[in-house]
Amino acid sequence: MTPPEPIKVIDVLLVEDDPGDVLMTQEAFEHYKIHNKLHIVSDGEQAVQFLRKEGEYADAVRPDLILLDLNLPRVDGREVLALVKGDEQLRSIPVVVLTTSEAEEDILRSYHLHANAYVTKPVDFDRFLDVVRKIDEFFVTVVKLPN
Repeated sequence: MTPPEPIKVIDVLLVEDDPGDVLMTQEAFEHYKIHNKLHIVSDGEQAVQFLRKEGEYADAVRPDLILLDLNLPRVDGREVLALVKGDEQLRSIPVVVLTTSEAEEDILRSYHLHANAYVTKPVDFDRFLDVVRKIDEFFVTVVKLPN
């Protein structure tokens, strides 16, 4: 009998300014027993510092996946996406835009900036939990991420 495969754990950077959405994402990780390490920053400027390992984020890990809200204070999510996908060292990190915006221009612009997926946040708590679980399931069990 072959031993079970070890649980794959990845580092997820959540870039989200809404404390309620942060809490729901944390609850989704707990509810579905998602073992991934969730790192949280609340604005685009902090996201840039985290990714560049600057200031208080000098010891930050390189995330395996970024969950990115578009409407952020200080540095907009679109700017963060452009920075990640325009940077030779960061562009291979998958970015899932997770936002309330259903605007066609936001969807098109996100994909034009090379987002890996665009997901509209459900307002219903149970559906939100399910969306986070499906994102995790897809990027951890289905997709092969770079080392």
